[in-house]
Amino acid sequence: MPRRPAPSEVADWVDAAGGRLTCVSLARRRGWWVPDGIRERHHVHLLPRASSSGLIGADVSAHWTRALCPVARSDLEAGIEDALGHIAQCLSRDEALVVWESASRAEALAPEALRAVPWTSIAARELASAVTGLSDSGLETLIFAPLRERGVAVVQQARIAGQFVDGLIGEALVVQVDGFAFHSSSAQRTADVAHDADLRLRGYTVLRFTYRQVVHERAAVQRTLQRALAQRLHLWP
Repeated sequence: MPRRPAPSEVADWVDAAGGRLTCVSLARRRGWWVPDGIRERHHVHLLPRASSSGLIGADVSAHWTRALCPVARSDLEAGIEDALGHIAQCLSRDEALVVWESASRAEALAPEALRAVPWTSIAARELASAVTGLSDSGLETLIFAPLRERGVAVVQQARIAGQFVDGLIGEALVVQVDGFAFHSSSAQRTADVAHDADLRLRGYTVLRFTYRQVVHERAAVQRTLQRALAQRLHLWP
């Protein structure tokens, strides 16, 4: 098995080859939410006339595309739009949409701005049309994007009784997503339970899912939502 290169070795090779860090490598570097299970390869955008000699083993993925964003010769990072374009080609649609939504929030990129980019791939154009810019976390994207694709009305970050909920499906079905970092403390858990109780007393049905459920049991979560819709829990009686 090839030796995994250290970040400093990759940086030296990128600089020598005339390339830039891109794709999932840039996403992680900039703190965008990347789904679990995405292999930690070094992704490099090779510019025209760049050399691929010295490519380090199987842990480096080279992206050969014309740059959308001009960057300084001394920069070791590709432009954000270039990285998003490479992510659209590298990951599955669901995984890529999670990263695109996170980038939209983290980089203050309005969905309209993303749709105005002359993307060179169908995958990127489809992702640009799907981004909402409303997801506080990738977990929300994993839950709500499949519902929208099926034509289900979802309002993210809906304000109900003075507080925001992660998602309101139809008129009366509230979905809350517990990201581990924000819902692991006793105080936060108590606040969540109190909020759920208040929503139920107002007539809403509340479904709350954990990080593990959303990330590792996606099919079961979607099936639960389908059952709720079949029972018309998203409509007022």
